[in-house]
Amino acid sequence: MKALFSFLLVLLLGTGLRSAASAQSAPKSGRIQYEVAQRVDPSQMRIVIDGQVIKPGSPEFPTDIPDTRNFGMTLSFAGPYAKEERQNMAMRIISAGPGTAPQTTNLGRPFEEAVYVDMNSRSYATVVGLKDGDATTTYRTDAPFTQPEGWKDTDQTKKIAGFTCRKATVPFQKETYTIWYTTELPFTYSPIRELLPTQGVVLSVESPKEQFKATKVDLKPVPEAEVRPVAGAQLVTTEQLRDLREKARANFRQRLMDRETGN
Repeated sequence: MKALFSFLLVLLLGTGLRSAASAQSAPKSGRIQYEVAQRVDPSQMRIVIDGQVIKPGSPEFPTDIPDTRNFGMTLSFAGPYAKEERQNMAMRIISAGPGTAPQTTNLGRPFEEAVYVDMNSRSYATVVGLKDGDATTTYRTDAPFTQPEGWKDTDQTKKIAGFTCRKATVPFQKETYTIWYTTELPFTYSPIRELLPTQGVVLSVESPKEQFKATKVDLKPVPEAEVRPVAGAQLVTTEQLRDLREKARANFRQRLMDRETGN
């Protein structure tokens, strides 16, 4: 009996050691690559024909413009921090002449933006850098993690980018979103911040309006300083940051219109 007890004790200790070793060997840093597709709101398009801005709904508005946009996104993480950066988000101008197909030109970005995740304070920090000539002013707004209402886990699982994910559904923006998230990574994150799980990293989001899918998870050293919010940013409210973005977009569009019309 004593021998059996000793065997069970050793077995349990061995299991505990393996669990501790597994926790210690969990990835602490790396990068996740996402592919993103989103439906485009026609009201946000700027179409220029012969130097004139054509609004959606007018007879001259082209009908063969793509209604989706595709871009890449990278999430870098290290320790309790992560940084989200979106690629190919340049503003576009679409021009066309009589009887010609619309031509899309990417013309840069009116500002630089990144989103930081802080697991210690369980909050997001959105940082925007606005350029004025050679000077750049940086603004920041913070928002706490929030949990969505109506989140429903299912028993379905599948592998995404090498990680086992669990399926969940949640109502959002008058649609049903399908979420696939993993708890095999050491932090909590969602590319759509309103659709954050209690614990885990969302590797796929599917809805009629938009899709996010992780294509690669590269576990490798990432300097923690790279994924911390930048110091010295001016703290503003969410509304103030939205107004600053809109003003930068409007000024940028006006400069484009002036260039197209020769002003």
